[in-house]
Amino acid sequence: MREHVERTVASLRGDGRGWALVVIALGWLLILGTRITIPVLLPGIKTTFDIDNATAGFTITVIWAVYGLSQFPAGLLSNRIGDRKVLIASLVVMTASVGALAAAPVFFVFLGMAALVGVGNGLYGPTRGTLLSSLYPENDSTAIGFTLAVGSLGAAALPILAGTIVTRFGWRVPIAGAVPIFLLTTVMAWRVIPSTAIPDATEASSRRRLRSLLSAVGRRPVLLSVGGKTIRVFVFQGLSAFLPTYLITVKGIDEVTASVLFAALFVSGAVAQIGGGRAVGRYGNRFVLVALAGASVLPLLSLPFVSGVVPIAIVIVLIGVQLGIAPVTNTYIINALPPANRNGAWGLLRTGYFLVASTGSVFVGVLADAGYFDGALMTLGGLLAVVAVIFTFLPELSESR
Repeated sequence: MREHVERTVASLRGDGRGWALVVIALGWLLILGTRITIPVLLPGIKTTFDIDNATAGFTITVIWAVYGLSQFPAGLLSNRIGDRKVLIASLVVMTASVGALAAAPVFFVFLGMAALVGVGNGLYGPTRGTLLSSLYPENDSTAIGFTLAVGSLGAAALPILAGTIVTRFGWRVPIAGAVPIFLLTTVMAWRVIPSTAIPDATEASSRRRLRSLLSAVGRRPVLLSVGGKTIRVFVFQGLSAFLPTYLITVKGIDEVTASVLFAALFVSGAVAQIGGGRAVGRYGNRFVLVALAGASVLPLLSLPFVSGVVPIAIVIVLIGVQLGIAPVTNTYIINALPPANRNGAWGLLRTGYFLVASTGSVFVGVLADAGYFDGALMTLGGLLAVVAVIFTFLPELSESR
């Protein structure tokens, strides 16, 4: 076991790529951590701007929808100027938008800055995956799994920190505190991330390029994996946007404890992301994805019926297992796409499924305002069961070629 871990670490550090991986993972930690921290701050944000759950959910949907809309342009931009420049541009946008978000005087300004946060997220998302696949062609699943796991740990730590700070200083201070860290990460990215090969942009008509993209995304393995991923992200979006609010308002848990329980979701997810990426080589994509999705179905369905901090913590840890799906599906889809269209097709797919999945927070927010908070969570559990069923039909890539 120890030798296997040492070999894995050595393969990630080799050829001077180690620092690049660390910075890419750190950037994702900050970006995901910031996005996930906002739901923890929603009670204070709702009070400041005098908005209801549906409007608060719409704010989260705006971030995710713009995040989705930015994916396809990010992929095309990477094809033109390279992954490195797009990744650095993402960090610049995040630095500026997070600072403006913390200073927003009225809700409409806050909403606009939230949309800009979505742009910064969207530029980073597809570029992170294709850049890591270029840097680690022999073990991209491990590199992507590591990066997503670091992001999940950030999504666990930052909400706890924010939950502690917000009780004394309000919601603006934890957001503003991220600005200098984003600035430092931007400088580090500029210094250590290498340029990668830009795909050959052959002269072709726009219509031919579009047909080529549609052909790339229309393959059976891609359609099935993206279909399951879309529903899974919808479930996660609805859950993560309102889990802290649900724990505070429905379960009667204080803000700090709710933040810790929320963090447990991502700690569990980080373990599942690392373990899932490693398990694919032994058990195959289909088995691992079905297991990861299925493991969280009953815990999510049971959450409304569980009481007490310890039982709720156990259920939330089990719900977090579903986050392990992300690196496995990301690597699967990227490898299923033809190299000539990979960046653009990956960005197009991410735009599509994030746009659909972004409505998860509005879905939960509307049901919560109508008095069906428990019913919303149970519906999410049912949808996760659908994801497990879809993944049972997923072919291994060797079968589909």
